[in-house]
Amino acid sequence: MFYSWPCTTGFPLGSLNDLTAVRMANSTHKLVTGTLISLTPFAIGLYASVVHFGGAYPSWLVWWLWISYSFLFIGELQAWWVPYLFRSEPIRAARYQSMFGATHAFLPERNGIRPNTLHVILHLATLATLFVLAALTLP
Repeated sequence: MFYSWPCTTGFPLGSLNDLTAVRMANSTHKLVTGTLISLTPFAIGLYASVVHFGGAYPSWLVWWLWISYSFLFIGELQAWWVPYLFRSEPIRAARYQSMFGATHAFLPERNGIRPNTLHVILHLATLATLFVLAALTLP
């Protein structure tokens, strides 16, 4: 999801992100390394999708997209929604509070975590991508 890093740490979006807090909690090296590692599968998928646009996608690309977005969604669930809904993770909650505590959120706090609006939008976009993949590729 190419919009994830720029939206959360790349450029200011008013109350939707807090660049100063994220950069205080993470070194530039960590942000760049994490971005490169996490974006690589999506860059490959995007490039291959553009190359094959207008024609049939090869089966390897369909698998690539399914696997990439499924792992992304599982990661989002584990990082945000499982601790928010089911179990307390005080260390994660404190980290999220320091990075995202000043950002806009509409959900109530639970287990010390309050998913901010930007992350909710990003997670819904990932879920929507999986639904589109299902509509396009499943019989």
